Amino acid sequence: MSALQHRVAEKLTAAIGEGFSLSWRTDYKGVVTGWCRLPDSAQIEGAARVVAEMGGRLSTVTAYKRRDQQQGAPREIAYHFDLDGSTLTVTIELAEERPQVPSITPIFRNADWNERELMELYDIEVIGHPNPRRLFLDESIEQGVMDKLIPFSTMTNGAGSKTLWERVMAAAAGKEEK
Repeated sequence: MSALQHRVAEKLTAAIGEGFSLSWRTDYKGVVTGWCRLPDSAQIEGAARVVAEMGGRLSTVTAYKRRDQQQGAPREIAYHFDLDGSTLTVTIELAEERPQVPSITPIFRNADWNERELMELYDIEVIGHPNPRRLFLDESIEQGVMDKLIPFSTMTNGAGSKTLWERVMAAAAGKEEK
């Protein structure tokens, strides 16, 4: 275990306690990647503080459903951090009912748009976000409607955009298409 890997494990344990999983892999080119899974979504705030104190930065945030999960199942969020050239991905699972997570925008300012997208596109409550305004959708359109009407993977396919907006507009008019 490298000094960085040891420090990450030590500082995470001090900040959030035991119970998380942490593993590291080095590929054939020497690129080091860390994978951390937290048992409680509220612990992301402590983990983010550890990364910030170590001089790391937030690269991006990804919300998704695991492949083995069905429609309506809980989501996971992966926070991708850079620590001195190594990637550390910290994953949390959200509750199925009223999914929520604390904001890390006060720690990493660049989490602002990612967290606003979580609220708007996936209807995930981000507690304590300093600017919870919508980014794209009009206030008259229900939060999370895009995820409910069309999967993100389909939405990002250019051919699906017409279908997406037809469904969004129909939902806004109160006549959701099946």
